[in-house]
Amino acid sequence: MTVRVERTFDLPVPPEDVWEFIADPKRRAEAISVVADYDTKAGGRRATWHIELPIPFVNRTIPVETEDVTREEPRYVKFVGRSSAMRVTGEHNIEETDSGCKLHNRFIVEGRVPGIERYFKKHLDDELTNLETELQEEVGVVS
Repeated sequence: MTVRVERTFDLPVPPEDVWEFIADPKRRAEAISVVADYDTKAGGRRATWHIELPIPFVNRTIPVETEDVTREEPRYVKFVGRSSAMRVTGEHNIEETDSGCKLHNRFIVEGRVPGIERYFKKHLDDELTNLETELQEEVGVVS
């Protein structure tokens, strides 16, 4: 089973402000609650996320090697994360609007360990809410 979630955020800020956040692997990692720690690599396109999942039989962090595989500055970034336990793909597309921009987000999680897909099916939408909240705080949007 593959878990897919898509969500769009409307933001009253220029696309460039959103790009600064969304193109940074460090900021993306900090917004995800199950990322206990992360290491960024030289060049700013790679990071290792150390994920803690409250699921049976997983009693340690799972290192997920992430890499930005496509960047079309300042509008689009796609990253892929790989580990022995899961594969995650994230896409962020920024669309300029009259009042600022829209950020289209798509995440796909493919679990390789029992319980991972079930966990993300239940919580992936919450993780996108976390991403939206962190982004709003970063760019100065007041709710």
